[in-house]
Amino acid sequence: MDRPYKTIFVCQQCGRESPKWLGHCPGCQSWNTFVETRLGSHAGRNTGLRSGIAPRELSQIASDEKSRIVLPFDEFNRVLGGGIVPGSLILISGDPGIGKSTLLLQVSAMVAQGGRRVVYVSGEESPQQVRLRADRLNIRGEELHVLPETDLEIILGQMEEMSPALGVIDSVQTVCLRDLEGAPGSISQVRGCTLRMMQWAKASTVPLLLIGHVTKEGTIAGPKVLEHIVDVVLYLEGESFSSYRLLRAAKNRFGSTNEVGIFEMRDVGLVGVDNPSLVFLSHRRKGAVGSAITAALEGTRPLLVEIQALTSLTSFGLPRRNANGIDFNRLLMIIAVLTRRAGLRLSNQDIIVNVVGGLKVSEPAMDLAIALSIASSFSDKEVDPNMVVVGEVGLSGEVRGVPQLERRLADAVRQGFTHCLVPKVSLNGLVPPKEMEVLAADSVKEALRMALKPV
Repeated sequence: MDRPYKTIFVCQQCGRESPKWLGHCPGCQSWNTFVETRLGSHAGRNTGLRSGIAPRELSQIASDEKSRIVLPFDEFNRVLGGGIVPGSLILISGDPGIGKSTLLLQVSAMVAQGGRRVVYVSGEESPQQVRLRADRLNIRGEELHVLPETDLEIILGQMEEMSPALGVIDSVQTVCLRDLEGAPGSISQVRGCTLRMMQWAKASTVPLLLIGHVTKEGTIAGPKVLEHIVDVVLYLEGESFSSYRLLRAAKNRFGSTNEVGIFEMRDVGLVGVDNPSLVFLSHRRKGAVGSAITAALEGTRPLLVEIQALTSLTSFGLPRRNANGIDFNRLLMIIAVLTRRAGLRLSNQDIIVNVVGGLKVSEPAMDLAIALSIASSFSDKEVDPNMVVVGEVGLSGEVRGVPQLERRLADAVRQGFTHCLVPKVSLNGLVPPKEMEVLAADSVKEALRMALKPV
């Protein structure tokens, strides 16, 4: 005799469970997100697919590093750590319309062009709608099979018969298991479906790429356990007004999470940007006041970006601070250092700082460039347009060293820069390029004196 059903209430934002309904979730602070969920007799039943497998000595297990699926898509390979690992579960998320489906359809086509079978599961679009996108991307579609289905058991059954080299699920919020309570996209369904797909992918060694929706706060919709189950979590970012997209790894069991892939959205889809520094500096105006160039490090890749600042006498009692592309608290710290240690009277100034191109950079090595751009706008003095500025700013006004400085300067030389301003502590052991003149500063006040010149 089956045991009676048990009813619990589950928050649809964070997955917190409660024996009774709550209007306010104590976990994620959301309102009216608890939904009644019924647990049946199957709850707690062992659903593992790989029971009975004997333990193996680690030294006797062969590495599959060489069996990665390497695509002719360098930016995508870079973020994954060298390619797609067999049996991995990869979750790609991002804002609506950012290009998630476009990216995965391109990846599917590249795998299929190598003669390997791909199953593209479309739970949100019909096969005709997928065909329209493929026509826009100039994708013919040999060995690329489209399956318009939302029942996960049917999906995995079809994949079992076809034995594909890659599976794509668009999206994880649309698939469901009939044995679980709740509508597709609910906490129980997302958690159960993701666990079922993980078990199938590990057993069959077929990698699965999942598309995940985001909430209005920009986080992945569904329970946090969704991100714990998958092997890789990728975010596709970009501004609505910009054609550039950034692919970042928030979790990667097979590589670094510091790498970033940069793409440009064109008529034929997403195209990798080989020289992003040149792209982001292409519209820079020479002799602009309030502008400084810095060399940020995204993973192992140096990236030259332009920092712009604008200061203006405030019309209100409390001056405004606006940060686009940088951490707001970091901006407040740099303003305080400029006021206290460099003697700039910024207490009555509205200050706006922007990273050109819609990029978001949080590395401390760009502190000195932010400080110089603010001081340049406030004093109406230009920063040398041929100078790259690198350095971290401390609370006592000192300029601290940054890692991998030689790599940053080498990329600056390739872009045609002839001067650099670096921390004095970084001169020990530094071998700068022959084409570059190095200036070193020990404090922010000294850096302002060396870098700024009258217009």
